[in-house]
Amino acid sequence: MQISSRFTIAIHMLTCMETFKEDYKITSDFLASSINVNPVIIRRILSQLRDAGMIEVKRGTGGASVVKPLSEITFLDVYQAVECIEENTLFHFHENPNPACPVGKNIHNILDDKLLRVQQAMERELASITLEDVMEDLEKYL
Repeated sequence: MQISSRFTIAIHMLTCMETFKEDYKITSDFLASSINVNPVIIRRILSQLRDAGMIEVKRGTGGASVVKPLSEITFLDVYQAVECIEENTLFHFHENPNPACPVGKNIHNILDDKLLRVQQAMERELASITLEDVMEDLEKYL
């Protein structure tokens, strides 16, 4: 299992928007050139971040910008905005375990609470990191 690249692309996008906000118009083409992906991918993620209330996107000459304070945008917020997880569950369970098998008929009872604990731990850690933290770390490399 692997979280898709949408999450890291979104963090990259938000970091670029903040870093270059005074110097460049932040367009999907501009972001795509930094991330080295197709602008269509960028536009899709821009839409998701906009719908989550993190950014605004002005058509035409406006570009994209971060609208929430960086200290209020957590990795969890970004993850929830761009990752498509079904029914708010990180782990997708195989559909039809064999009810005639002692393992198959009990696998949900065995794993569900453990997988939920893993997901909650990951979400707690994601919630502890903000975009402000990313920008502070970036300053060390500029």
